[in-house]
Amino acid sequence: MADPTESINIENVVASTGIDQELDLQTVAMDLEGADYDPEQFPGLVYRTADPKSAALIFRSGKIVCTGAKSTDAVHEALHMVFDELRALEIPIEDDPEITVQNIVTSADLGTDLNLNAIAIGLGLENIEYEPEQFPGLVYRIDDPDVVALLFGSGKLVITGGKRPADAEAAVRVISDRLSELGLLG
Repeated sequence: MADPTESINIENVVASTGIDQELDLQTVAMDLEGADYDPEQFPGLVYRTADPKSAALIFRSGKIVCTGAKSTDAVHEALHMVFDELRALEIPIEDDPEITVQNIVTSADLGTDLNLNAIAIGLGLENIEYEPEQFPGLVYRIDDPDVVALLFGSGKLVITGGKRPADAEAAVRVISDRLSELGLLG
């Protein structure tokens, strides 16, 4: 069987930062080309970057959340583009604001169908949520790395909560090792 860690794909990286000052979002929205700001719908201004593709949510407090990037490098690059756009509006921003990755969502494939009922019993109920009438995936909370994995009958996985790309690899290894131990992998 192929190594399932080789199937890992980053789907989304969420990072946050701040520029240590309050912003008048109405003014920023008028001056920042392509910005979407509708405070009736959402309290932040949405600014999308095309390359890398992402959306920066800019809040009045100066906090910025960037989502949609496909790598940690891309989320940093997108936020630096946002910083440059804000600097062009004469908003003073320090040279290198701290950027914190909050969440990395990845997908992977174990390469074989899974019997989720048997897995729910085998892994024990303390780390598992499985209610197929409500949701087709089994929710597996892993302590090390501290992530949540969704397992589907197709063998596909979604892993969320990681802070580093290596967390997904460690989670896939934990899952495949544990399922192999239980005789539930292929």
